[in-house]
Amino acid sequence: MHTVRQLLEAKGREVFAIDPEQPVLAALQMMADRHCGALLVMQGDELKGLISERDYARKVILMGRSSAETPVWEVMSQDLHTVSPDRTVHGCMKLVTEKRIRHLPVVEAGKVVGVLSIGDLVKAVIEDQQEEIAQLQAYISG
Repeated sequence: MHTVRQLLEAKGREVFAIDPEQPVLAALQMMADRHCGALLVMQGDELKGLISERDYARKVILMGRSSAETPVWEVMSQDLHTVSPDRTVHGCMKLVTEKRIRHLPVVEAGKVVGVLSIGDLVKAVIEDQQEEIAQLQAYISG
């Protein structure tokens, strides 16, 4: 069973972040450029929130707001769930499933050290299952 630390070592620790005072349009452009569905909202090294395509759809478009004039802090999600690098992938899957979230900031000693998406977690679970199946097949045939 993999840990978040192992997953980040394989995936990389690059974090895409935006300042809370930036306009939502800048966040959307960054998401498009980086091919991601969410950005951490950070003021310096401090995690303030997360803005996702879902936040944009629900809090800007449906509310008739201007993405060029609305600052990120007005629409970002603030009630974040974070995980430590020592958490297991299965523990993270349970958390994202129960809380119905798609992104988990990874925090160690008060600093953001990475981000996991639900896609990262699903991929890791599949790899774990494939490894277990291979071991069982080797045991049965050996």
